[in-house]
Amino acid sequence: MRQQIKDMAKDALVVHGRTKKRKASGEAHASPTFSLDELSQDLLERVLSWLPASSFLRLRSVCKRWSSVSTSPTFQIACSQISFRDPWFLMVDHELNQSVIFDTSEGNWKGLIRPTGFSQAKQIAIASCDGLVCFRDTSGGGLEVCNPVTGARRELPLPEFTQPLHAISMSSFHKHSSFSSYRIVLVYGEFPNLSFRLFNSEKNQWEDEVILTHKAGDSSDTDISGGQTVYFLSKSGEVVATNMLRSPSKEFSSVSSIENGEEIVYFLSHSGTVMACNLSKRNFYEHPRLLPIYSEYSIDVVVCKGELMVVVLSEFLETASVRVWRFCKRSKSWRQVAAMPPSISHELYGKKADLNCDGCGDMIFVCLNSADFSSCVVCNVVENVWMELPKCVVNGEDKEFVSAFSFEPRVEACV
Repeated sequence: MRQQIKDMAKDALVVHGRTKKRKASGEAHASPTFSLDELSQDLLERVLSWLPASSFLRLRSVCKRWSSVSTSPTFQIACSQISFRDPWFLMVDHELNQSVIFDTSEGNWKGLIRPTGFSQAKQIAIASCDGLVCFRDTSGGGLEVCNPVTGARRELPLPEFTQPLHAISMSSFHKHSSFSSYRIVLVYGEFPNLSFRLFNSEKNQWEDEVILTHKAGDSSDTDISGGQTVYFLSKSGEVVATNMLRSPSKEFSSVSSIENGEEIVYFLSHSGTVMACNLSKRNFYEHPRLLPIYSEYSIDVVVCKGELMVVVLSEFLETASVRVWRFCKRSKSWRQVAAMPPSISHELYGKKADLNCDGCGDMIFVCLNSADFSSCVVCNVVENVWMELPKCVVNGEDKEFVSAFSFEPRVEACV
């Protein structure tokens, strides 16, 4: 690690014009030598801010000076100037334990460095953005925002409302400071009467309730999308209900994106249609159904490449397929953008697996889980490349995950 820091320090010194001049022509390729102790505090902090998160977490064990850097306010400012960090995925298993992460920069599994509070079953991860994760207290205590890297936490009591809750969304926004602020949106009500309330971290308060109007959307199934359950027989003779039953960690899952300067929250209705709540225009509408209502499938919504996509697991002609779709507003229809190779998806046939996803950048992280099957797959949407992740082994046993939430490991992310 010290050698890595030295290499990075040399690059930083070149930028700041502090490298020694080359001597003779015969020594033109000699590397400049210097001691890390020669670096000013400001330059050292700038160099260390470029370290991968997994390396940063080991800073304190190198020396006292580096340990002091890790808690320096100016170091946090330097870290905030790094535009993007490879994401980590906080994994949720059947017991709703959340103490394992997948590090995309190193491509391996890790135990959460600061597990305090994450192993408590009553706290379920429900949303994430930038370097923060939002948890819901299943005992009714409200929400909690946490930085998984530093362990900083903030409790947010839920505002009072008596109507059914449909979605909890978390998004970030930037003002004039070096650190991002965030807001949490609750969508609730009885269809077609929906409302939302918003928590603004800068104001440290819940704003007043906003009533959403029902805009004529692109769906022809508006009579059943609000939650009415339809029952039908599957090909195997089993009774199937359109009222989707989701994992507790995904019960109120939703995603948000900025489109033409307008913030839109997307979530799934109980019948499996994609609902869109335009917070800027204060209305909501439905997208057309991807598959006929009398069919079996598992579906989830993600934001990838800055736009809405849905991932669908379905069975047809004695095989299973996992496909990614993007909604085309011009044609008001869904278009396929990626498909899992049959060599991977065929194994899902007949497993009745539940599909839960999360998007980050060009990637979609897919958790597939059933009574006798479990797998985690990453899809690069741009290149249509799918990769199965290695099994995560804890205490000699394979862990099975039902969902995941992405976040950038950032020490400067404030709760």
